[in-house]
Amino acid sequence: MTNREKLFGTNGVRGIINQSITVDLVLDLGKAIGSVLGPGQVAIARDSRMGGKMFTQAVIAGLLSTGCSIIEIGFAPTPTLQFFVPRSGSSAGVVVTASHNPAEFNGIKVIGKNGIEVSRSIEERITDVYYSKNFTVAAWNEIGSVVQDASALRQHIEGIKTHVDTAAIRNRNLTVVIDSANSVGALITPELMRELGCKVISLNSQLDGSFPGRSPEPILENVTELCKTVRSLGADIGVAHDGDADRATFVDESGRVVSGDQSFALIAKSILSKRPGSTLVTPVSSGRLIEDIASSAGARIEWTTVGSVDVSHKLEEIEGDLGGEENGGVFYPPHQSVRDGPMTVAQIVEIMAIEQKPLSQLIDELPEYYTIKTKIPVPTEKMNHIQKALLKLTEGQKRITIDGVKIISNEGWILLRPSGTEPLYRCFVESNSQETATVLSERGRILIQKAIEEA
Repeated sequence: MTNREKLFGTNGVRGIINQSITVDLVLDLGKAIGSVLGPGQVAIARDSRMGGKMFTQAVIAGLLSTGCSIIEIGFAPTPTLQFFVPRSGSSAGVVVTASHNPAEFNGIKVIGKNGIEVSRSIEERITDVYYSKNFTVAAWNEIGSVVQDASALRQHIEGIKTHVDTAAIRNRNLTVVIDSANSVGALITPELMRELGCKVISLNSQLDGSFPGRSPEPILENVTELCKTVRSLGADIGVAHDGDADRATFVDESGRVVSGDQSFALIAKSILSKRPGSTLVTPVSSGRLIEDIASSAGARIEWTTVGSVDVSHKLEEIEGDLGGEENGGVFYPPHQSVRDGPMTVAQIVEIMAIEQKPLSQLIDELPEYYTIKTKIPVPTEKMNHIQKALLKLTEGQKRITIDGVKIISNEGWILLRPSGTEPLYRCFVESNSQETATVLSERGRILIQKAIEEA
């Protein structure tokens, strides 16, 4: 990385293994994290990605050099570590993961003592120390210790079970197909579902950082095998996790993929209806479906920039009742104010059990909107100039500019925003019809291409 290049993206530090993220970078990042958040105990976990052991050892070495002690929980989902950090009395946590990114990526997420990813201001402090190399250096007799703890997964499972109607789920006898993307979701969600009385069929459950089963992002084109399996086995529901299992994508009994907005809406409908006057926190990328659900429940929406870090911190700041994203991330503060894929799965099967309805019916009862998501590659040197060009191109239109540009019209909306992890712009659109959504998507693509030309 060049001098003062942005270190943290939307969710942590990520890059291509041994190219943009190296052992030297992670070692110094560990020193910077320890210098800002230490000294104290730091909990460490990792997903199944290539280079995971290498980067775990590097970040541990960096942290130890600043006087931190380490409690290593091994392979575990990000929400498992987040649940563990405050309950173990740790000062911080580090997860070696690149979440949904392709196999050649790895990364680092930094967790505060409350179990939530550190704030943007602390990310800046860590970045400052990383570049200045003004690290804390522990004396020879103040270097911390490293211990292992195998209890985190069990603690997480038990924690989730306290928030759902376990008896109702057991009585429903659901058959659940779980696609864990050859990563750490396999260590918790199948076991959780079995303990809730479900029959479990596992796909891609062996840990393998080359992701032979599918790419770790649980989007439509990557879960076709899950759809076929659910349909052919007559299962009640399918679940697909991303690489660190902080999100869950669902498939109904007919093999139809449920959008993240829809699964979030089901949970919001269930939770908010019991809490009049509640507050829902969600990014600008969420659509009208969530607005409809909140309105019918008498709830208020607090909009944020895109990124789970921002949703989590806003939830804590205003003591919100529920948070969610259109990508399948749900934040349930009574459990923890972070995305938690296994918790989300438990909540959806609980709704199916209590309502005594198949998932397809629950989805069909929701207001219907059509969404399209596309990615437009942008030359790296132009990434920082696109926003200014888009603001100029959309001048005079009704828009929200809290994160990228969201253009709102009677036809629907178009959200154009930069990726926090890759050199590309994301185009999200939503409308009442598929045809109009397609038109809006093309309109958004053209706007980004024009912005690239003008940047």
